[in-house]
Amino acid sequence: MDVYKRITQRIIEQLEQGTVPWRKPWRSTLPKNLVSQKHYRGINAIVLAMTDHSSPFWATFRQINKMGGSVRKGERGTNVVYINWFEIDDEETGKEKKIPFLKEYCVFNIDQATGVNVPEEEPVTPITPIEKCEQITSAMNDPPDIEFNGGSRAFYRPRTDSVHLPNKTCFESAEGYYSTLFHELVHSTGHEKRLARKGVNESTSFGSEKYSQEELVAEIGAAFLCGRTGIDNRTVENSASYIDNWLSVLKSDKKLMMIAAAQAQKAADFIFALDRTNEADPVINREKGKAA
Repeated sequence: MDVYKRITQRIIEQLEQGTVPWRKPWRSTLPKNLVSQKHYRGINAIVLAMTDHSSPFWATFRQINKMGGSVRKGERGTNVVYINWFEIDDEETGKEKKIPFLKEYCVFNIDQATGVNVPEEEPVTPITPIEKCEQITSAMNDPPDIEFNGGSRAFYRPRTDSVHLPNKTCFESAEGYYSTLFHELVHSTGHEKRLARKGVNESTSFGSEKYSQEELVAEIGAAFLCGRTGIDNRTVENSASYIDNWLSVLKSDKKLMMIAAAQAQKAADFIFALDRTNEADPVINREKGKAA
């Protein structure tokens, strides 16, 4: 498999896991080489950002050794690429021309090494908790485990029934944190011990109808929860642009959007610990009052 295919396959694998590497409502420091202090660019920036490491600094095995450090035993590096050029004679013009080709090399995150001095990062102001959002998350019955991985990914893992998020200090705003948490919690409602949605419990490929429907469920459900907490104004626009990515798949089945919305409502109600027959719920009372 050539370099292009390998990189493409890695991105596809991330997408198939429900991770869109370039959609992040949190601060994501661009990966940089510890020695040169230069940021990685292009596809390298995406590839390195998809890892679970919390440090933005990377270096080659040799660079780490030269700094007096060492890579921990058993750690695996990440391949990045650079463009090299070679000259050939152009048969038509008879002149030399340069042809680009990719070469790979391996780098390690500084988290994978010991004995290396790392520049101190500027302190980040933690987000301020939003009481209504905290109430919703604490009300969820038998919730999944929530783990803060310190990395640059947010995802739900059905096998371990766990939500994985970057540290709270990484998020640009409290609204961004809670909307991301809600998205992953909605995914978790699809677990077989909760609402048992096929898009969560069955293997789905990126771009498929089931995958697109489950992403719609998560985004719409998150939007419902954001609406209940009053933070929808800052999240609906982002959700709408994200949902738009999947509409080309959904256009072939007009009922799919309605199905996804219905499933999203069930998921939001589950997280909100809401019994639709509960007359004490102020939202239901208000809706019934209008209907009456």
